[in-house]
Amino acid sequence: MLPARTFLIPPVLITGSGSSEKVGEESKKLGVKKALIVTDQVMVKLGALEGVKKGLEQTKIQFAIYDAVATEPTVDYVKEGLKSFKDNGCDFLIAMGGGSPIDTAKAIAIMATNAGSIEEYKGLGKVTKEGAPLIAIPTTAGTGSEVTQFTIITDTKTDVKMLIGSPLIMPKVAIVDPLLTLSCPRGLTAAVGIDALTHAIEAYVSLKAQPMSDIFSLSAIELISGNLRQAWANGNNLEAREKTMLGALQAGIAFSNASVALVHGMSRPIGAYFHVAHGASNAALLGVVTEFSLIGNPARYAHIARAMGENTTGLTDLEAAQLAAKTIKKLIMDVQIPSLSQLKVEKEKLDQLAPKMAEDAIASGSPGNNPRQATKEEIIELYKITYSQ
Repeated sequence: MLPARTFLIPPVLITGSGSSEKVGEESKKLGVKKALIVTDQVMVKLGALEGVKKGLEQTKIQFAIYDAVATEPTVDYVKEGLKSFKDNGCDFLIAMGGGSPIDTAKAIAIMATNAGSIEEYKGLGKVTKEGAPLIAIPTTAGTGSEVTQFTIITDTKTDVKMLIGSPLIMPKVAIVDPLLTLSCPRGLTAAVGIDALTHAIEAYVSLKAQPMSDIFSLSAIELISGNLRQAWANGNNLEAREKTMLGALQAGIAFSNASVALVHGMSRPIGAYFHVAHGASNAALLGVVTEFSLIGNPARYAHIARAMGENTTGLTDLEAAQLAAKTIKKLIMDVQIPSLSQLKVEKEKLDQLAPKMAEDAIASGSPGNNPRQATKEEIIELYKITYSQ
């Protein structure tokens, strides 16, 4: 008999080419009056906001723009964005961009209705009031933040990436328009694509996996692994872009309900101490951590191999699991994911910080969901192996 499980997704999901034009209609349904659009200057320069602005104007929804999110989300961005939200008399948010603007908008939404500082909400279930309404519109096929109950904000004073989780953070509307990814550069397409694959894989092997999340995980693995190469090779391949983005959406739904595992636990300290983008650090770790973890649940990793299109006939579960690891590493190689050294991670600094990074990884809680539990010493060794590859 299966235990009771909760499965959460945003109340409204809109997908498909041109779907971002629906933002005005959806805003009107929420009964709101003025949006703070949280984005970055790249999106503004590319003209990506024009369709959203037009949709809001057509429905007479006012808006202000906060476009200062230039790096991964930080406490400072949250404070600045919250000030803009209040100063402009806004009553809801629209996040447009990659995971950084969406996570920043989630944190602003929390602080619009909850007292104190964002640092006080680090952890799970600490948010007591529902945040200001949020519409999330991703422009990359990767983070899945548009459909999750989590946000990750860096405390720049301590160099710690704070995981904040609550169903009260969930966006009211997620609009997933593959047309918005056509301008995504090749390197970013690869990094966020492997990030999304990591979400799907970790959700599937997580100790918190459940039947509903499994459905989304396996579908996401199939979509991403089957289309990321094409989306990377030709950014104008709309079919590949659409399928990869749908996979990223499904992966976000999966890990929001089943959580993530060792890769994410190890990735956050790399981002905090070396300022490497979250997707890039996940991508650099995935192959090595998969090889380490697969012995903990070979049957699940065998399913991953099959979802990635491998023929496992005649193989034991362990052999199929090992094939999954090889297939993952081949995909990572094909889309030219940079190594930690190529990401400007200094070996001497990594060796010095690895013990503290391992402690931070374990403290995040994510490694506790991994099918193979990792000790501090094993995590330190995994950092070293990852760097050498």
